[in-house]
Amino acid sequence: MAKAACEAAAPECDATLKRAAETQPDDLLSADGYVFVFPENLAAISGEMKEFFDRCYYPVLGKIEGRPYALMVCAGS
Repeated sequence: MAKAACEAAAPECDATLKRAAETQPDDLLSADGYVFVFPENLAAISGEMKEFFDRCYYPVLGKIEGRPYALMVCAGS
């Protein structure tokens, strides 16, 4: 799902596909927009994605408001 979104965006912009564990606050600060893609686990966000948001929240707080973003959730149940 994430790969398909990245490939679809590529002709229009400089899209980069990164795992949450590899993404740092500087990556968020240097991006113009975001697509967050994650699986639903027991009606909650995945642990890897939660850790990403927890780790990156304060370093980007007040610096990226207003940038476009989208969420894609893969839920099989």
